[in-house]
Amino acid sequence: MAGDGQRLLVLQSLWAMERRHTDGFERTLEENVAMIAGAGFDGVSTHWTDRAAVARLSGLLGPAGLRAEGQCFPQTVDDLKPVLEIAAEFPPLHLDIQPDVRPRRVEDCLPLLEGWMRLAEEVDFPVLIETHRDRMTTDLYFTLDLLDALPGLPLLADLSHFLVGREFAWPVSDENHAMMERIIDASWAFHGRVGSREQVQVEISFPPHRMWVELFERWWRHGFASWRRRSAADAELVFTCELGPKPYAIVGRDGNDTADRWAESLQLRDIARRLWAET
Repeated sequence: MAGDGQRLLVLQSLWAMERRHTDGFERTLEENVAMIAGAGFDGVSTHWTDRAAVARLSGLLGPAGLRAEGQCFPQTVDDLKPVLEIAAEFPPLHLDIQPDVRPRRVEDCLPLLEGWMRLAEEVDFPVLIETHRDRMTTDLYFTLDLLDALPGLPLLADLSHFLVGREFAWPVSDENHAMMERIIDASWAFHGRVGSREQVQVEISFPPHRMWVELFERWWRHGFASWRRRSAADAELVFTCELGPKPYAIVGRDGNDTADRWAESLQLRDIARRLWAET
């Protein structure tokens, strides 16, 4: 049940820290971690699949007071085992699985999902299945069918993929809201990005996109309130700001971002904290 001890942790994606600018300049990992810590984020999100990289990052996060969400992309049940070994040595807040397979039948997905969930029982941190295009969970309807087959399947909601994938008519219908809320009610963490019917990531600082920001605020507010009801009194909810570089970010004719993604990450961080306070 919900309690006053519940906390929101807002993370910044290390992938989102990539500039991919035409000037060729990229910050070092050390510079990015310092920048994220200095901005008051609670941690980072990154791949948890290479032990040397995870060890290097973990050595930076501890002194900076930051924590981490780990990501992985298994194609088989056994693919998860080495990732869990790394995560057991360097425990993340949770492990995010993007299931890198595309079965067309629900029954072909179940051995994979059940196998991953059995392995997850052996570790002390949550293992979540992300909603994401070009993955097992690429389609909203198919993912709802997976929930019918495995009602306890723990999701991580990146809602931008379903909005752009289904290209919901505007205004979003009650029927579509209900389907999204069913996904949200099965989700235990969130990836933060605002999409539209046509783009997976729009510039949240542009006034014409305010309608899409408000749509995602509605879904995240519902998600935060739902999570509070389902979670322990001392639980921590993770919201990851994941404003990706091009080609996720829309670019101008010069090949560079049309908005300041770092500034928008800070804006997204503040939106998440405001919504949390409102719930």
